[in-house]
Amino acid sequence: MNSPELLPSDFQQELIEFAQNLVRIKSFSGQEREVIQFIAAKMRSLGYDEVTVDAMGNVLGRIGQGSQSILFDSHVDTVEVNDEEHWSVPPFSGIIIDGRLHGRGSVDMKSGAAASIFAGAIAKRLGFTEGKTIYISCSVFEEDCDGENLKHLFKELKIHPDYVVICEPSNNVLTLGHKGKAQISIKTHGVSAHGSAPEKGVNAIYEMAEIIQRVERTNLDLMKQGRVRGTLVMSKISSVSASLNAVPSECEVYLDRRMIPGETEEDIRREMDRLVEGKNATWEVGTLRRTSWTGLELTYRPFHLAWKIDLAHELTQACIFAYRENFGKEPTEFDYWDFSTNAVTPVSMGIPTIGFGPGEYKLAHMRNESCEVGQIVDACGFYIRLIKQF
Repeated sequence: MNSPELLPSDFQQELIEFAQNLVRIKSFSGQEREVIQFIAAKMRSLGYDEVTVDAMGNVLGRIGQGSQSILFDSHVDTVEVNDEEHWSVPPFSGIIIDGRLHGRGSVDMKSGAAASIFAGAIAKRLGFTEGKTIYISCSVFEEDCDGENLKHLFKELKIHPDYVVICEPSNNVLTLGHKGKAQISIKTHGVSAHGSAPEKGVNAIYEMAEIIQRVERTNLDLMKQGRVRGTLVMSKISSVSASLNAVPSECEVYLDRRMIPGETEEDIRREMDRLVEGKNATWEVGTLRRTSWTGLELTYRPFHLAWKIDLAHELTQACIFAYRENFGKEPTEFDYWDFSTNAVTPVSMGIPTIGFGPGEYKLAHMRNESCEVGQIVDACGFYIRLIKQF
């Protein structure tokens, strides 16, 4: 636990109230204006040296201007709530019950955002930021377009941090990487004909039938790999026809492929080629197009390889030291996320990156999402001590 000198009770209370207020602000992807403005105002009141909102709508707080820099990133958009009447606790109440903060985003990932924002301010007051540059980013549209936010932020504001900490929920366990992600569209092509004369056409849905079976078999093979394994899921299917009385001329499926370390882009390309082999079908990366709350048009190509930082890396070792100082013990385990995060951008730029944040990530996106309050305080203490290390 944190010592009173590092995180006094009044700061702890303010931190928790801030996390509660973040949860109370609806910030679905593409609708983050209010929460970003709220965060920017809080950063200024906490004494950040500079606070900037970029053209995409991400907010970046800076403390110090030293030669060595570290960035803590949290996305503040959330998935939507379409079943509010079934929640035991209202999803935007921000209520604390039995030591847990309840509500949408409490785990994914407004608790981590609050902890990092306060960590920067407290580290400054304690004199831990002298000769350094500390960046705290709160990014948008991560749920649909992970990594696009930091890509825009880094390019527009011309920053290239030396290290990055992704504050995604990890149950306050040091997390060394995550699986890769490829989202693929497969289309089969047929010939339209009237439904009363199907023999005159080629049904694109029938053409897709064997591909669907191949996808299932491929996933079963992947599941045999070991403890860390890739997956392949068919998540959407649709067809195009002139009418409900016509043979479909096109059928499209959407695949979600999760990759493990060692799998390459070429491996995935060969796998997709095998899925469509011998069929009148084509595949491509399923590019998404979205519009941020600022009106910026986004084009996202979801193809990111897996990554993992080495235990011996200086960033990992600094985190282990900070963990030891904060919790009074050695870390006994390290985690590896099976989902994708904003880390895809700094990792692709060669920036050493690691993960650590409050909350059980298995509760993310779920009904009755909640985060243990003590983990928020502990995460803040860990971030402060990590800042002290650089």
